[in-house]
Amino acid sequence: MKKMKKQRKLNVRAYVSIGMLSSIAFLLMLIQFPLPLFPNFLFVDFSDIPALIAALIFGPIAGILVELFKNILNYIQTGSYTGIPVGHIANFAAGIVFILPTYYVYNRLKTRKGMTLALISGTVTMAVIMSILNYLIILPAYTLLMGFPDMRNLVVPAILPFNILKGVMMSAIFMLLFIRMQAWINKYTTIKSV
Repeated sequence: MKKMKKQRKLNVRAYVSIGMLSSIAFLLMLIQFPLPLFPNFLFVDFSDIPALIAALIFGPIAGILVELFKNILNYIQTGSYTGIPVGHIANFAAGIVFILPTYYVYNRLKTRKGMTLALISGTVTMAVIMSILNYLIILPAYTLLMGFPDMRNLVVPAILPFNILKGVMMSAIFMLLFIRMQAWINKYTTIKSV
Protein backbone atom coordinates (compact mmCIF):
# COMPACT_ATOMS: atom_id res chain seq x y z
CA MET A 1 0.00 0.00 0.00
CA LYS A 2 2.82 2.40 0.90
CA LYS A 3 4.64 1.59 -2.32
CA MET A 4 1.48 2.30 -4.33
CA LYS A 5 1.05 5.72 -2.66
CA LYS A 6 4.70 6.56 -3.33
CA GLN A 7 4.35 5.50 -7.00
CA ARG A 8 1.18 7.61 -7.39
CA LYS A 9 2.96 10.59 -5.80
CA LEU A 10 5.86 10.17 -8.23
CA ASN A 11 3.45 10.01 -11.17
CA VAL A 12 1.69 13.18 -10.05
CA ARG A 13 5.08 14.87 -9.64
CA ALA A 14 6.11 13.73 -13.12
CA TYR A 15 2.89 14.92 -14.77
CA VAL A 16 2.99 18.30 -13.04
CA SER A 17 6.67 18.70 -13.90
CA ILE A 18 6.05 17.79 -17.55
CA GLY A 19 3.27 20.38 -17.66
CA MET A 20 5.47 23.06 -16.10
CA LEU A 21 8.43 22.27 -18.34
CA SER A 22 6.13 22.29 -21.39
CA SER A 23 4.90 25.75 -20.41
CA ILE A 24 8.45 27.02 -19.98
CA ALA A 25 9.42 25.48 -23.34
CA PHE A 26 6.41 27.14 -24.99
CA LEU A 27 7.44 30.54 -23.58
CA LEU A 28 11.04 30.02 -24.68
CA MET A 29 9.80 29.08 -28.15
CA LEU A 30 8.15 32.51 -28.42
CA ILE A 31 11.58 34.10 -27.93
CA GLN A 32 13.12 33.10 -31.23
CA PHE A 33 15.56 34.96 -33.41
CA PRO A 34 17.26 34.50 -36.78
CA LEU A 35 21.03 34.25 -37.13
CA PRO A 36 22.85 36.53 -39.55
CA LEU A 37 24.10 34.91 -42.76
CA PHE A 38 21.34 32.27 -42.69
CA PRO A 39 17.98 32.29 -44.50
CA ASN A 40 15.34 34.26 -42.63
CA PHE A 41 13.07 31.22 -42.13
CA LEU A 42 15.61 29.56 -39.81
CA PHE A 43 15.16 30.61 -36.19
CA VAL A 44 17.02 29.76 -32.99
CA ASP A 45 15.12 29.24 -29.77
CA PHE A 46 16.11 27.51 -26.58
CA SER A 47 12.86 25.62 -26.02
CA ASP A 48 14.58 22.22 -26.22
CA ILE A 49 16.35 22.82 -22.90
CA PRO A 50 13.26 22.15 -20.71
CA ALA A 51 12.55 19.02 -22.79
CA LEU A 52 16.10 17.83 -22.15
CA ILE A 53 15.68 18.44 -18.42
CA ALA A 54 12.42 16.46 -18.49
CA ALA A 55 14.12 13.60 -20.32
CA LEU A 56 17.03 13.49 -17.89
CA ILE A 57 14.78 13.42 -14.83
CA PHE A 58 11.73 11.43 -15.96
CA GLY A 59 12.96 9.54 -19.01
CA PRO A 60 12.81 9.95 -22.78
CA ILE A 61 9.00 9.81 -23.02
CA ALA A 62 8.77 12.88 -20.78
CA GLY A 63 11.15 14.79 -23.05
CA ILE A 64 9.11 13.80 -26.11
CA LEU A 65 5.90 14.92 -24.36
CA VAL A 66 7.41 18.33 -23.55
CA GLU A 67 8.41 18.69 -27.21
CA LEU A 68 4.91 17.69 -28.32
CA PHE A 69 3.04 19.98 -25.91
CA LYS A 70 5.20 23.04 -26.63
CA ASN A 71 4.67 22.64 -30.38
CA ILE A 72 0.91 22.13 -30.01
CA LEU A 73 0.68 25.22 -27.80
CA ASN A 74 2.80 27.23 -30.23
CA TYR A 75 0.71 26.11 -33.20
CA ILE A 76 -2.48 27.13 -31.39
CA GLN A 77 -0.91 30.49 -30.48
CA THR A 78 0.81 31.40 -33.76
CA GLY A 79 -0.72 29.19 -36.44
CA SER A 80 1.14 28.34 -39.62
CA TYR A 81 1.55 30.12 -42.95
CA THR A 82 1.05 26.83 -44.75
CA GLY A 83 -2.11 25.86 -42.89
CA ILE A 84 -0.32 22.64 -42.01
CA PRO A 85 2.16 22.89 -39.13
CA VAL A 86 5.22 21.97 -41.22
CA GLY A 87 7.53 24.19 -39.15
CA HIS A 88 6.14 22.81 -35.89
CA ILE A 89 6.58 19.25 -37.09
CA ALA A 90 10.17 20.11 -38.06
CA ASN A 91 10.76 21.68 -34.63
CA PHE A 92 9.30 18.60 -32.94
CA ALA A 93 11.55 16.29 -34.97
CA ALA A 94 14.62 18.46 -34.33
CA GLY A 95 13.93 18.48 -30.60
CA ILE A 96 13.52 14.72 -30.45
CA VAL A 97 16.68 13.97 -32.43
CA PHE A 98 18.57 16.36 -30.13
CA ILE A 99 17.30 15.17 -26.74
CA LEU A 100 17.18 11.40 -27.30
CA PRO A 101 20.88 10.86 -28.18
CA THR A 102 21.82 13.29 -25.43
CA TYR A 103 19.72 11.36 -22.92
CA TYR A 104 21.04 7.92 -23.91
CA VAL A 105 24.72 8.93 -23.98
CA TYR A 106 24.45 10.74 -20.64
CA ASN A 107 22.76 7.71 -19.07
CA ARG A 108 25.88 5.69 -19.88
CA LEU A 109 28.38 8.33 -18.68
CA LYS A 110 26.89 10.26 -15.75
CA THR A 111 29.60 12.91 -15.44
CA ARG A 112 30.10 16.43 -16.72
CA LYS A 113 32.41 15.05 -19.40
CA GLY A 114 29.70 12.52 -20.23
CA MET A 115 27.17 15.33 -20.60
CA THR A 116 29.57 17.19 -22.89
CA LEU A 117 29.92 14.08 -25.07
CA ALA A 118 26.14 13.57 -24.93
CA LEU A 119 25.44 17.13 -26.10
CA ILE A 120 27.98 16.74 -28.92
CA SER A 121 26.26 13.53 -30.03
CA GLY A 122 22.85 15.22 -29.82
CA THR A 123 24.07 18.17 -31.88
CA VAL A 124 25.66 16.01 -34.58
CA THR A 125 22.63 13.70 -34.73
CA MET A 126 20.24 16.66 -34.98
CA ALA A 127 22.29 18.34 -37.70
CA VAL A 128 22.59 15.21 -39.85
CA ILE A 129 19.04 13.88 -39.45
CA MET A 130 17.43 17.31 -39.87
CA SER A 131 19.47 17.86 -43.03
CA ILE A 132 18.14 14.59 -44.43
CA LEU A 133 14.55 15.37 -43.34
CA ASN A 134 14.79 18.87 -44.79
CA TYR A 135 16.01 17.49 -48.10
CA LEU A 136 13.45 14.70 -48.35
CA ILE A 137 10.33 16.06 -46.61
CA ILE A 138 10.33 19.52 -45.03
CA LEU A 139 11.63 21.74 -47.85
CA PRO A 140 9.57 19.90 -50.51
CA ALA A 141 6.50 20.43 -48.27
CA TYR A 142 7.16 24.18 -48.17
CA THR A 143 7.67 24.16 -51.95
CA LEU A 144 4.37 22.37 -52.46
CA LEU A 145 2.29 24.30 -49.91
CA MET A 146 3.72 27.79 -50.33
CA GLY A 147 4.68 27.73 -53.99
CA PHE A 148 8.31 28.47 -53.18
CA PRO A 149 11.02 27.47 -55.64
CA ASP A 150 12.88 24.25 -54.82
CA MET A 151 15.03 25.09 -51.79
CA ARG A 152 16.76 21.74 -51.32
CA ASN A 153 20.00 23.32 -52.54
CA LEU A 154 20.11 25.13 -49.14
CA VAL A 155 20.59 21.96 -47.11
CA VAL A 156 24.40 21.81 -47.16
CA PRO A 157 25.30 25.53 -47.25
CA ALA A 158 22.61 26.73 -44.80
CA ILE A 159 20.57 24.13 -42.90
CA LEU A 160 23.41 21.81 -41.85
CA PRO A 161 25.64 24.60 -40.45
CA PHE A 162 22.60 26.33 -38.89
CA ASN A 163 21.64 23.17 -36.99
CA ILE A 164 25.23 22.66 -35.85
CA LEU A 165 25.39 26.26 -34.60
CA LYS A 166 21.97 25.96 -32.94
CA GLY A 167 23.07 22.74 -31.22
CA VAL A 168 26.29 24.35 -30.00
CA MET A 169 24.37 27.35 -28.64
CA MET A 170 21.81 25.15 -26.86
CA SER A 171 24.58 22.93 -25.52
CA ALA A 172 26.55 25.88 -24.14
CA ILE A 173 23.52 27.29 -22.35
CA PHE A 174 22.47 23.86 -21.10
CA MET A 175 25.98 23.16 -19.75
CA LEU A 176 25.86 26.41 -17.76
CA LEU A 177 22.60 25.20 -16.21
CA PHE A 178 23.76 21.61 -15.86
CA ILE A 179 26.85 22.55 -13.84
CA ARG A 180 24.52 24.10 -11.25
CA MET A 181 21.76 21.48 -11.54
CA GLN A 182 23.68 18.20 -11.87
CA ALA A 183 23.24 17.13 -8.25
CA TRP A 184 19.57 18.13 -8.31
CA ILE A 185 18.94 16.27 -11.58
CA ASN A 186 20.65 13.14 -10.25
CA LYS A 187 18.69 13.39 -6.98
CA TYR A 188 15.30 13.64 -8.69
CA THR A 189 15.95 11.10 -11.42
CA THR A 190 13.43 8.72 -9.94
CA ILE A 191 11.17 7.74 -12.82
CA LYS A 192 12.76 6.34 -15.94
CA SER A 193 9.64 6.38 -18.07
CA VAL A 194 6.37 8.19 -17.60
